[in-house]
Amino acid sequence: MAENEDLLRVTVDGEQFSYPRGTTYKEIADGVQAGCDQDILLVERDGILLELQDRLDRSCRLRTVTALDPAGRLAYERGAVFMMLKAFYDTAGRENVEKISVEYPISGGLFVLADGNFSLDQSLLDKVEERMRQLSGQKIPFDRILMSSEDAVDYFKKEGAFDKALLLSYRTSAPVRICRLEDLTDCFYGEMVPDTGYIRTFALTLFESGFVLRLPAENDPGMLSECRPAMKVFRTMQDAANREEALGISDVGELNQVVAAGGTTQIILSCEALMEKELGDIAEEIAGRDNIRFVMIAGPSSSSKTTFSYRLSTQLVAAGIQPHPISLDNYFRNRSEMPRDENGNFNFECLEAIDLEEFNRDMNRLLQGERVDMPVFNFKKGEREYNGDTLQLGDRDILVIEGIHGLNDKLSYSLPQESMYRIYLSCLTTLNLDHHNYISSADVRLLRRIQRDSRTRGYGARETIRMWPSVRAGEENNIFPFMDSADTVFNTSMIYETAMIRPYVEPLLYAVPRDSEEYGEARRLLNFLSYSLPIPDDDLPRISFLREFIGGSSYQVD
Repeated sequence: MAENEDLLRVTVDGEQFSYPRGTTYKEIADGVQAGCDQDILLVERDGILLELQDRLDRSCRLRTVTALDPAGRLAYERGAVFMMLKAFYDTAGRENVEKISVEYPISGGLFVLADGNFSLDQSLLDKVEERMRQLSGQKIPFDRILMSSEDAVDYFKKEGAFDKALLLSYRTSAPVRICRLEDLTDCFYGEMVPDTGYIRTFALTLFESGFVLRLPAENDPGMLSECRPAMKVFRTMQDAANREEALGISDVGELNQVVAAGGTTQIILSCEALMEKELGDIAEEIAGRDNIRFVMIAGPSSSSKTTFSYRLSTQLVAAGIQPHPISLDNYFRNRSEMPRDENGNFNFECLEAIDLEEFNRDMNRLLQGERVDMPVFNFKKGEREYNGDTLQLGDRDILVIEGIHGLNDKLSYSLPQESMYRIYLSCLTTLNLDHHNYISSADVRLLRRIQRDSRTRGYGARETIRMWPSVRAGEENNIFPFMDSADTVFNTSMIYETAMIRPYVEPLLYAVPRDSEEYGEARRLLNFLSYSLPIPDDDLPRISFLREFIGGSSYQVD
């Protein structure tokens, strides 16, 4: 290098290097790629994710990001979606495609709907997949164009992408990054891989009324994920999407339009009425089975299991049954005995976090008609307490037990299985940002948990974000394998909830320190929230599932 070149000192994954100012991060990644088992897709600088197309402008510390990282998987996924869209248009003819919508994640991939003047069959998908492989082999760059929000709205209107124009019309302050792949332009609200050559592991599989864009396995990005959807969950998500379509709101842009027109009250009341009807139907089914003594409710973190158990209990009373809600959280081991994960954090998600012996002993005593002292877990102290609450079952009494392990037979190993009615519930989000950018149910649950942890457990957003990978790993191992064993699936997601929780969560996310490892995730969530117009909670009923997180619930959910 010439002596007059402006050299910058850069630490990459702990190793020291010097590079000229203006070097692309791709050039840096290429230089260290040989020492990495997976493709480097992005870099992280001081908690900020940067695309490899960006250029070095300062001395810094970099961490390379691969598809083993959540941020890397998302970047890969965006590239795969963009390449799939390009291949579909090239194969079917863009003039023949009325709409392609990426609906939601499903079994290691994305469920996609496609409408137009073509027959959606496996033969067409095989041709689209082959075109994708051609595009991958050509290593075509994903170019970027920066526009003002106003110019982007005008641009997408001219392109006929009215969903994107509507979404961006309510976000006028920030520049918009438009992605281009040859003759196709789109918006993807996050980091992108440099070119199509990075997208090598994928498949298209016909499924129900659409198809699945299959993506790499999370723990092995070189391997294709299996496509084995949980059908009861899939049907529930389909029902939610159909209800949203009936309300005329299928994406955030359309919701913002309703909010701006002052029409949120009717949307809130309609959603609550639909949920109450579903709860009543479940209660009637349980009441019709004479041998049921346990209603076992399970679902991933922040699915509103506690509020669900209370609301279902109300409906059971109306059906002639006396319910007694019990939270499995109250059977947590004391913090001194609580298992920890591989990072040293308390692992509240594993089955071993529950005192199984005490739980089974209490439940059997209740079945035998004994009066039992019931525990309450104090999260701030980290201890199980007994405050004089007792319980004794009558002939028409039923136990409504909620917790993440409710569907696992190992939890209730000593109880008669025929006496159980099993319910799986989750926040199954089907509202999208636009046709090609879905909203992750896991992100919505994380926002719920950040607010709840702050309000009831004294945690900051940084602590909740730090624990979240352990929570998600626990869900994969302890909850999701049991989803289809449930008698019914219930969706606690509300079409308006991201907009309503935004004013609560934003200050917590802004408080995450810039120099912390959790800053990048906080920044990503803030960016996601910025697309939704905030909704006040004035018209939200006190029995709403969302009240469990933002406060003001009629139930004892703290």
